[in-house]
Amino acid sequence: MKAEPLAIPEVILLTPQQFADSRGIFVETWNEARYAALGIPGPFVQDNQSLSIKRGTVRGLHLQLVPNVQGKLVRCVRGSIWDVAVDVRPDSPTFGQHVAAELTSSNWCQLWIPGGFLHGFCTLEPDTEVAYKVTAPYDRAAERGVVWNDPTLALPWPVAAGEAVLSDKDLVMPKLSDYPNGLV
Repeated sequence: MKAEPLAIPEVILLTPQQFADSRGIFVETWNEARYAALGIPGPFVQDNQSLSIKRGTVRGLHLQLVPNVQGKLVRCVRGSIWDVAVDVRPDSPTFGQHVAAELTSSNWCQLWIPGGFLHGFCTLEPDTEVAYKVTAPYDRAAERGVVWNDPTLALPWPVAAGEAVLSDKDLVMPKLSDYPNGLV
């Protein structure tokens, strides 16, 4: 397992070891002890999976607050995504900064996003499936979000604003500056 802390070191890009033979490939996608040794704490309480039909589908930017702050371990099981984490921890030296990685079904990479980060992704091809583990259950009351194209964040999304496919909810999310007391 290769673990690469990104520019915000709490966000970790993981590349599991692949075991290939004449039948194909085997990859261990979760091992509690091995991942804990790499700084991925768990415990994970829920698995989620999404299917996005169109290229340019944007999901995010989302997070959950106390008492159900979620850490996420994200992987792409079909297709490819540009996955992004934005630091919104109020006392963080990297507040408002982002890191991103391309996760594909062929590179098998995973992205660990701890609590205190907004998370979102954009599909890079049609019929893309994303699976992720979370450290807390979904809690509507604890859910918050920021509009995907917030100009103060200036995220380099791989899709033009007029071409992005968004949910009605994500279209009307507030800007980060609309949270005067911060998000977390």
